Amino acid sequence: MKIKSYKDLDAYKKAYEVAKLVYNLTKSFPKEELYSLTAQLRRCAISVPSNIAEGYMRGSKEYTQFLKIALGSAAELETQLSLGKDLGFCKDSQFEEVYQLNQEVIKLLKTYINKLSTKH
Repeated sequence: MKIKSYKDLDAYKKAYEVAKLVYNLTKSFPKEELYSLTAQLRRCAISVPSNIAEGYMRGSKEYTQFLKIALGSAAELETQLSLGKDLGFCKDSQFEEVYQLNQEVIKLLKTYINKLSTKH
């Protein structure tokens, strides 16, 4: 399949799905977490597909840097998800679904970065 848009990238599609799952997951977080862990999780989750899209649209010169930013946000999300689970804010099954999909995003981003880095 030819890539015509960032929306065709598997990493973008999966990262977008992670963001939606994070929003649903954090709905059940305690209200006192609204401006701390909940907000931080949501910002991280949104950052991943946003940086993939922005980098793609800016072009090859900056694309790798934006993918690295997305990768960093995905790692940050992993940490915050684990914290939310360990604090008992979500069910193990909810955590696992988001965590596993985020792991797929991380692997895809690393692959994209490696491929782009060898081209230059």
